[in-house]
Amino acid sequence: MPQGILEDDTVTIRDLLDTKIMGILTPAPSVVRKIFEEKYQVSPKAATEFYYHFSQATNYIRTDRIIKDEKWETDTEFGKMDITINLSKPEKDPRDIAKDGTAKKSGYPACLLCRENEGYAGHLSHPARQNHRIIPITLCGEQYYLQYSPYVYYNEHCIIFNKNHIPMAINEITFNKLLDFVKQFPHYMAGSNADLPIVGGSILSHDHFQGGSYVFAMAKAPYEQEFDLERYPDIHAGIVKWPMSVIRLQGRAMDSIVAAANHILTKWRGYSDPEVNIFSDTDGIPHNTITPIARMRGDLYELDLVLRNNITTIDCPLGLFHPHTEYHHIKKENIRLQIVIFILSYRKKLELCLRKFWRMQAFTREQMKGKLHSKDLLKVYKKRTTSFL
Repeated sequence: MPQGILEDDTVTIRDLLDTKIMGILTPAPSVVRKIFEEKYQVSPKAATEFYYHFSQATNYIRTDRIIKDEKWETDTEFGKMDITINLSKPEKDPRDIAKDGTAKKSGYPACLLCRENEGYAGHLSHPARQNHRIIPITLCGEQYYLQYSPYVYYNEHCIIFNKNHIPMAINEITFNKLLDFVKQFPHYMAGSNADLPIVGGSILSHDHFQGGSYVFAMAKAPYEQEFDLERYPDIHAGIVKWPMSVIRLQGRAMDSIVAAANHILTKWRGYSDPEVNIFSDTDGIPHNTITPIARMRGDLYELDLVLRNNITTIDCPLGLFHPHTEYHHIKKENIRLQIVIFILSYRKKLELCLRKFWRMQAFTREQMKGKLHSKDLLKVYKKRTTSFL
């Protein structure tokens, strides 16, 4: 390697250089978008396949690092569950951290999801994106963009983000947009992280969804209990057999599913059940929200609603329905969308007890030590899943 090109031989510095080189070779955004539109006229799948392979070829998707990730399936009482160990995304070098501490903060782009990242040169605390190309799409009349994650957790792991840098929100229009997306790309699923800390994603400041072409473990899970929604007779509803509390809605009419989902969200926002330590709010701070996941099931729209609560206590400052301290070596950060629907993802190689881990999402340590066996507690909690409706 010629001397003097790199200031330091760190991962961050090397990434800034190789992305700059690839940016010179990457076609202009208008060229990429035109090809995507032409492919879409053939089929939505043809368009996304082109765009995915293009993102790999330009090294925007770091394929050489992703192959380091370890993935496997394991049998659980909830069916086969996918497990990944994330070894691909590089940790920061101490030298980069030291330089970043003295570097001038620009505030541009406002976050890693903003459209201004397309073509951005980057710096020590912001990745270079000269080889980044985004695809404009319209969801319910609003401008969004489609891109892939540089470190895909699953096949064609995409991100759908708002043109504007506005906070995430879970509401009626969110359900509409998710279903509109899977209508346009029926071979993909689309979901949203929750809009509250602890149970939300790592970026709550920018409205965005995530999707991809993968049959997730939760999508394979059957109904554990089915019930009727009197106000929505055309909707097939039920509780999914899954470690978390999931309500599944199916139907042919998008409007009906959206209305039913919004009804459930509204009821859940105001629901409290002190016996299982669920409180809708404390001192005016809301705790209840939903993680929604949309997909097409043949000619049916399907929307899974995962009930979330982010309340904290003195003993559990990172969340009562979050991995407790003794499990932080497995998972400490937010339990976001990917982990809700199919995987337990962590950076270290560990032997995991999935059953214990997942149950600690729903029950306090005191309850686990109580008179009822954990299986009985799970049954009690599941029976209450729809008691707020």
